[in-house]
Amino acid sequence: MADPETLDPRQPSRREFLALGIGALVVASVPLAMRRRRLVRQSAPVMGTIAEFAVVHPDPVYAYAAIGAARRRLDLVEAMMTRYKATSDVGRANGAGGREAVHVTVATVTVLAEALRWADMSAGAFDPCLGTAIELWDVGHRHVPPPADAVRRLAGGRFYRDLDVDRWQGRPAARLSAREARIDLGGIAKGYGVDQAVQELREWGIRDAVVNVGGDLYAMGQSEDGHPWRIGVRSPASATEMLATLEVRDEAIATSGDYLRFFEYRGRRYHHLLDPATAAPRLSAMHSITVQADACMTADVAATACFGQDRAAVRGWLEPAGARIVHSI
Repeated sequence: MADPETLDPRQPSRREFLALGIGALVVASVPLAMRRRRLVRQSAPVMGTIAEFAVVHPDPVYAYAAIGAARRRLDLVEAMMTRYKATSDVGRANGAGGREAVHVTVATVTVLAEALRWADMSAGAFDPCLGTAIELWDVGHRHVPPPADAVRRLAGGRFYRDLDVDRWQGRPAARLSAREARIDLGGIAKGYGVDQAVQELREWGIRDAVVNVGGDLYAMGQSEDGHPWRIGVRSPASATEMLATLEVRDEAIATSGDYLRFFEYRGRRYHHLLDPATAAPRLSAMHSITVQADACMTADVAATACFGQDRAAVRGWLEPAGARIVHSI
């Protein structure tokens, strides 16, 4: 398993990395002449980004079938946890906000409970119910900031305290007690989806693979050359420049940054990582943070919660979760 001391400062050439790196992480490729095992790659849109698979297996047909099953797991997670569909678990809970509980799946309850644990642990620095502010900023479509008074009304709301996860009529349920609280699992559900896809591959007997969903990545076993997977952390300034590489085996990595979803207005960058205290993009000199953990859900939520935070302040959140910061800039 990698730690900060295993970071390789050498700048790998562009040829050494797969042209998959849609998000913040890319997977190193072994030159064709050195390959001893078959590497099968596939990518597909899911969860608002690109899911990328690299599977080592002697039978490509079997590998593609396993990838297809893993993709279906990701699709199921998206169907349950997206806020963009009124029929999803999250959509129905948001639609019933301030009125009643709704039945949800065990998987959704699992993610909501973990999200609330991180919200409590971080004293609200991570808030899974910040959906109203996220919709207000809508950085994928906006070109100017929203009205300041609308932002101020949402600042410091600690909306996660309005979410109850329990059982109702003998089944898992979620309830929002305030209409301004709206669930958004963008900082944790992708990681959970990666974990589910990895579990599916394992059930198919796959031992060596990488699943990367927009910068949330899990590396299983070893690469096609029999060594740990080499994962490149891309520069916020350039999609072709790698700041560092990690050697990873049976561990997750997630990166959060201000350079993938943002708009610029009057010389300032407004990115998608909101500070619950201000209900606005977090002000920070940090542009990227990469976290390593045993599970991708942990790495995903930790990277989101820790973006823009002082390292000393987040140590108490990371250590109990078995997570650690391996790169930031």
